[in-house]
Order: sequence, then C-alpha cells, then structure tokens
Amino acid sequence: MNPPSRPAPGPAVRELASRIRRLSPSCGPVRLVGVDGHAGSGKTTFAEQLAGALGGAPVLRLDDIASHDELFGWTGRLLDQVIEPLAGGRTAHYAPYDWRARRFGPPLPLPPAPVILVEGVGAGRRALRPHLALLLWMELPREEAWARGRSRDGEEQREFWNGWVPAERRHFADDASRPFADLLVRQGEKGYEVFPGPAGTAGPDQFLTHGDGPPAVC
Repeated sequence: MNPPSRPAPGPAVRELASRIRRLSPSCGPVRLVGVDGHAGSGKTTFAEQLAGALGGAPVLRLDDIASHDELFGWTGRLLDQVIEPLAGGRTAHYAPYDWRARRFGPPLPLPPAPVILVEGVGAGRRALRPHLALLLWMELPREEAWARGRSRDGEEQREFWNGWVPAERRHFADDASRPFADLLVRQGEKGYEVFPGPAGTAGPDQFLTHGDGPPAVC
C-alpha cells in the first residue's frame, strides 16, 4: 500500500514560495530559508509543503546535524560542513546523525540550489542569521508544541523529552529566534496562515492570510 500523500500546498504556501524566489541569494548562490519554532510546532510538515511549492527544494533537517551529546552545540559542525561550502558555491557534505544507533552516518551531498530550507529548532540562531535570506517562525506556544511532540513520540521517547525541554528553554533564553523572524507561520483549522514577524521586514504589502485547506500535523 502506498503511503498517504501530503496535501497540496495551499495559496499561502504558494504565495510564500513566490516571495522566496524573488529574494536575493544569501549564502553564495543559495537563498537559505530558516524554519524555526519549538519542538513539536509542525516545522517538518510545513517545510515539506513549502519545499513542494518551491519545486522540490532541498530540506536540511537540523535533527541530522544535532546529536544526543550536542542537542544545541552543533553550530560549528553546520558552519563547517554546510554553510562554508555553500557560500563558496560548492556542494556541501554533512554526516547525518542516527538517533537510534547514536552515531553519525556516511556523509550526504547537498549541492547548491536556488533555495535550501533549514528546518529545526535553532534554525534562526544568531550564528546562522547572517546567512539566511528569510527566517520563518512556527507560531505555536511552547507548552502546546511540547505536548504535541510528546504525544507524537510516545512513551518510548519520554526520557529524551525530559532532557530536551530544559535544554530548549536554555537555548532560547540565550539565543532567541522569534524576535528576528521575518514571518510567522500559524497552522489553523483551515491550514496555514502567514503573517509579518517581529523583525518587521515583510511590510504591510506582504501580509499573507490565506488558508491552506485541511490542517496538517507534524
């Protein structure tokens, strides 16, 4: 049986994709777009839809860069393995982390593309912001996001979540992303809505409020 297909991108996501295409490159030839938010806020599902609206844009998941020993201490690895080569117009190679085997796997290539999405908690950290063309924040309160993440991952991941929540609190207390978000993404009953973010770079003419059909879940 084939797995169920994702809903087609709705008008808000398509309009956002069109806006992203018009941006200037931010990391060598690449328009690097960060998708940040609390764990469980729906970043993965939204990034998949946005990537589809962008014609199959690559998605770099920060879960592949982080590890049990470095939940948030992966900045140097990301800069060395991904940002530096892309900034030079070269293919990046990063070793994805296997969360079950607790080790890094063989390197995967990430060639320069017109748009690359960086999805995960910390995608808008200060070390990455200078390389981003746009920063998106999934607008869901942290307690609600964490509860959804715990429910999604089940009892098997209880110990992980018990360690993750205080680590995420410390991270955002020291290196907040939301105040620097260009746009906020909210998942409502009829799908996604996109609003200007605290950074204020969108302007009133970029106020996006289209619904995207049935809501998706992370």
